[in-house]
Amino acid sequence: MMKELAMATLVAGGVCTAGAGDAALPLTHEWDKIFPKSGKVEHCKATFRNRFGITLAADVYKPKAANGKLPAIAVSGPFGAVKEQSSGIYAQTLAERGFLTIAFDPSFTGESGGEPRYVASPDINTEDFQAAVDYLISRDDVDAERIGILGICGWGGLAINAAAVDTRVKATVASTMYDMTRVTANGYFDKEDSPAARKAKKVAMNAQRIKDFKSGTYELGGGVVDPLPADAPQFVKDYYDHYKTPRGYHRRSLNSNGGWNKTSFLSFINAKLLAYAGEIESAVMVVHGEKAHSRYFGEDAFKLLKGDNKELVIVPGASHCDLYDKMDVIPFDRIAAFYRKHLK
Repeated sequence: MMKELAMATLVAGGVCTAGAGDAALPLTHEWDKIFPKSGKVEHCKATFRNRFGITLAADVYKPKAANGKLPAIAVSGPFGAVKEQSSGIYAQTLAERGFLTIAFDPSFTGESGGEPRYVASPDINTEDFQAAVDYLISRDDVDAERIGILGICGWGGLAINAAAVDTRVKATVASTMYDMTRVTANGYFDKEDSPAARKAKKVAMNAQRIKDFKSGTYELGGGVVDPLPADAPQFVKDYYDHYKTPRGYHRRSLNSNGGWNKTSFLSFINAKLLAYAGEIESAVMVVHGEKAHSRYFGEDAFKLLKGDNKELVIVPGASHCDLYDKMDVIPFDRIAAFYRKHLK
């Protein structure tokens, strides 16, 4: 039974090799990232299963000529992105700084498995982070006592949620984070925080359930709006500039293409990700841009955290999407120093 549950990419001396059952999940092995490959790290593909039996696909980045057991970090996000975008940038850059890292696609998206496609879940996606921790601990080149996670955008809130339940995680970074349950239930800036507004959303999504059931398909909600309206808010323009242009477009990205299915957020409207954030004893860093529309998510999440091992970093002049891929804006040195301090 344990062998079946652990059907993952096998690791021998840190080299990825296909494990039993992986042939059913085709992986793209050419370099198809939105960023150039680093000459300072080794890269390979890996797969592993989460507790729900879904096979997740990941890119593994390891410092070249690294010896012994390394501190390791699992990275995912933004919400609706794939590992070939921002999470891969973070993972590869942190590998250049001495960490073994993985960037993984969440359940139901990218190269990962799970049906139906393009659905999200606060429970399953939190488990995705925990499954990534399982995988890292199983590697013979990883120190099981030095495991960290990093979530970007909506995955920042999920990372904090995972840290609240997974005591194996010693350090967590939430970068340019969203609380997906809050924004779903309350709207942006909590402008829809009322029973009537929530009921309207529930009525619409439940009506869509009937429509999908009768058609046998799941209607997509659309990715980032395209064409871009002239009166779009600046943060929507920023999303467009990242996901819909050569800067960040990827063919498997939900945000770059058809988006989530319309009923995907029913579970988010009925949950609260950060309910037990105040009980996290391990180290947490929240990173946000000074000018990010989403800054209030990060600052409010930080207010819930307790202890002297918590840090809030506000990046001067940065917008939400600046922390997706702008190498001169993302405070990688600060992030790496945080991990070195707490993964020792």
